[in-house]
Amino acid sequence: MTEFRMPSLGADMEAGTLVEWMVKPGDRVKRGDVVAIVETQKGAIEVEIFETGEIEQILVDVGAKVPVGTPLAKIRDAPDAMAGLDVAPAKEALAASLAPPPAVAPAAPRLALPSISAGPMPPSVGRIRASPAARRLAQTQKLDLATITGSGPLGAIIAQDVEGSRAVAPLLEKKRAEPGLDLEAMRAAIAAAMTRSKREIPHYYLEHQVDVTPCEAWLAQTNATRPPDKRLLMGALAVKAVALAAHRFPTFNGFYREGKFELARGVHVGVAIAIRGGGLAAPAIRDADRISCDELMGRMRDLIQRMRSGRIRSSEIADSTITISSLGERGVEALYGIIYPPQVALVGVGKIVARPWIVDGAIAPRSIVTLTLSGDHRANDGHAGALFLAEIGKLLREPEKL
Repeated sequence: MTEFRMPSLGADMEAGTLVEWMVKPGDRVKRGDVVAIVETQKGAIEVEIFETGEIEQILVDVGAKVPVGTPLAKIRDAPDAMAGLDVAPAKEALAASLAPPPAVAPAAPRLALPSISAGPMPPSVGRIRASPAARRLAQTQKLDLATITGSGPLGAIIAQDVEGSRAVAPLLEKKRAEPGLDLEAMRAAIAAAMTRSKREIPHYYLEHQVDVTPCEAWLAQTNATRPPDKRLLMGALAVKAVALAAHRFPTFNGFYREGKFELARGVHVGVAIAIRGGGLAAPAIRDADRISCDELMGRMRDLIQRMRSGRIRSSEIADSTITISSLGERGVEALYGIIYPPQVALVGVGKIVARPWIVDGAIAPRSIVTLTLSGDHRANDGHAGALFLAEIGKLLREPEKL
């Protein structure tokens, strides 16, 4: 028997509010399943489970705000779940399957789905997998769940799917116009985490200017025959370059915990995303060093869309091993970020600007970007940091190799 606990979704999180259960006692779950929705300062987070077994008991009711580490449910491990099964029903079922069929077919078994106490359901609801919150919202808005595509476990419809459906969008327009997050609380949490970072982490800062004219030319050629939704952006190449450099220089890819540096098992680049109305989050692109630029671009688009609509998974918030932040689109030429603990490095990417540059002994206009590094002196140093930034610059000058 194991316990499923309120996860820590970042250094700025102390507690979370359970807003929806996606499972109930008796449900079988496997590693990676979304089992609950938790509200934090960053919005509603889809929380995944990291065990395989059966939900034995729900310990926390919907609406409860509990500290990180609080047990939320008890999970019967897979071997224990099998040991607890009664074999008699299986034997009876086998015997029944060998017996002659009855003259009258028995009634079809009913699906064991959560019931809704507030009135009758549309006829199609009883045949569709959906969370209780999704059912209540669908009934309130008089929607047929058969018209909604589910994004939960095994295709289950969750509340966000109902809210995002075209049929209910006009009814929720006013609600969506209002901020779904407590932005003041988010800023306070971020400020607390950054204060802790500046107090505890011995930061050092480096700056490196890179000629990305070849990169721009390669992008223009690559995107010339592509539709807009398939085009690559400089941001994707920057993430890939940082990921490859972090793989080569592992002291920038990991965590400083309990007085020592821990090397991360993979390169999961956190991409800083501004939330509309204020606030910031940096969900991770997992194994960014091992995927193609096209796949990385697709993941970035998906992350940005889901982050800004309040649909992000707990692993995407908690798994970042290094963070990249860019304010180039806002006109900032260089930024010096604060490391997000327990990470040990943050790479800043500025605006690409046209500058006079010496090429083959002659002055020519070139496209220049400023890269910065915020490093943790407990895990790495300026010498390694200089090599790390130089590697990122080299990779950006050779985009065809990314």
